[in-house]
Amino acid sequence: MFIGGNDLCDFCNDLAQYSPQNFTDNIRRALDILHAEVPRAFVNLVKVLEITNLRELYQSSMRELVESGRYDTREDFSVVLQPFFHSIRLPLLEDGRPDMSLFAPDCIHPSQKFHSQLARALWVNMLEPLGRKTDTLDLTADVALSCPTQNEPFLRTVRNSNYTYPTQPAIENWGSDFLCMGWSPSSSVPTSVHELRPADIRVVAALGDSLTTAVGARPSNSSDLLVSWRGLSWSVGGDGALETHTTLPNILKKFNPRIFGFSTGTQEETAGLNVAVEGARARDMPAQARDLVERMKNSPEVSLEEDWKLITLFIGGNDLCHYCENPEAHSAGEYVRHIQQALDILYELPRAFVNVVQVMELAGLHQGQGGKCDTPLAAQSNCTCFRRSQENMLEMQELKQVNWNFQSGISRFSYWHQYLQREDFTVVVQPFFQNTLIPLDERGGADLTFFSEDCFHFSERGHAEMAIALWNNMLEPVGGKTTSNNFTYSRTKLKCPSAERPYLHTLRNSQLLQDPVEAEAGPTVLSWAAPVAAGGSLVVGIGSVMAWRAVRRRQRGNLSTSF
Repeated sequence: MFIGGNDLCDFCNDLAQYSPQNFTDNIRRALDILHAEVPRAFVNLVKVLEITNLRELYQSSMRELVESGRYDTREDFSVVLQPFFHSIRLPLLEDGRPDMSLFAPDCIHPSQKFHSQLARALWVNMLEPLGRKTDTLDLTADVALSCPTQNEPFLRTVRNSNYTYPTQPAIENWGSDFLCMGWSPSSSVPTSVHELRPADIRVVAALGDSLTTAVGARPSNSSDLLVSWRGLSWSVGGDGALETHTTLPNILKKFNPRIFGFSTGTQEETAGLNVAVEGARARDMPAQARDLVERMKNSPEVSLEEDWKLITLFIGGNDLCHYCENPEAHSAGEYVRHIQQALDILYELPRAFVNVVQVMELAGLHQGQGGKCDTPLAAQSNCTCFRRSQENMLEMQELKQVNWNFQSGISRFSYWHQYLQREDFTVVVQPFFQNTLIPLDERGGADLTFFSEDCFHFSERGHAEMAIALWNNMLEPVGGKTTSNNFTYSRTKLKCPSAERPYLHTLRNSQLLQDPVEAEAGPTVLSWAAPVAAGGSLVVGIGSVMAWRAVRRRQRGNLSTSF
């Protein structure tokens, strides 16, 4: 198998479709088909030819795929990476120009002469043991054809090469590197939320459930899995620094070390302005909002009138878990109504930027993950709706529809007329969870490193991914925000404000609303927001069905089910 040239050529036209990750995923699917359906097969996977730095990403992704051991599970099948194309030496003429006799008339495809050299290099690679394969193609050399020997008569595989794939060094932490430049605050404290820079934020706070208190973010030393690692919470945790713990406050500390309100440790006494409560539902959001407002009013660290406040609200998991017990009380309409009540209370606060994060698509988490979660856990009894509906397709489809309705219902808050009336207050819906699928490991199963010991709450790695996704959403314009999350490890995924767009994005500075009072006599939601929300709901539906299909065939197992 030899592929990649056209992907590299089209990369600049569509960075997402032709990304190294998608490149590897497509190869994996092809190899999976061969692995599943073709007995007695020896598969050559030839490295993509060298084209600048992007080529290195493609090559390393191919190497990692083969070295994962995914295709070393049978005696009659093997995938061997043949690296002769890792680097290439083109012959030059006396005047310094490339020898074009190696290419077809289109100057891109190889000529017969080039094909001859490729065939020789591939044959030699096939007879070379792993760990000692030639990784350079010298087109000026006379490549001698090797022969099998009496002692080494076989095509070389990882097994008969007595080769052990190198192990990747363990990741010591889930921190991120800060690469942003020119991140100073505004020359004077801004009066408009539409001109708010990250360095202008002084106070952070959060509302929600156990996904915001960070239950299970680290392994527990006792039988009690419900330790709340608040200092590691994606939206409001402040343990350590960004280099070791990726959280929204730790990102903001790079812009303003004096921020206040973040949580530390595991105790309620150090929760700061994290008012989230384990097991909370949307109906609890007004009370949490009132609690938060009172804490801010009573805190000597908060200047209510002067300090800019960043508040993140994330709720809905428990509403979905308990939907079947009382569909009316947990309907999408009630869900939206309770959140609106909380936002109305937060509207009392001056100088506030409120993130409302869309609830994730939960059905996939309840399709069974196997592995360490096969043993029933006590907490699993708390989410009976998804557990029960696994055996009833109609019930599961109804829950998925309610899930989608939750997402589309709150997607309108960014356009809600009553929250557009003040210069110092905004609500922005952050949709990165809208189409997020369960991350998979290299063998195609659910990657449980993103989950806690109960396989339902997020681990510290999962919290880091959520923090990155939230931060990046905040720097993206309304109407152009990423609606999925790329669960791939990198310390450099954080976006940076730019000179052209230095502000946290709101509806107004996203240039979707020119005049703050133009809709003053209009409906509660801007007239064009309804079709936008409807379109988003369709995308949610498609993404959720894909998630369901991706996990439906996995081994069924019990899950932790309480937020």
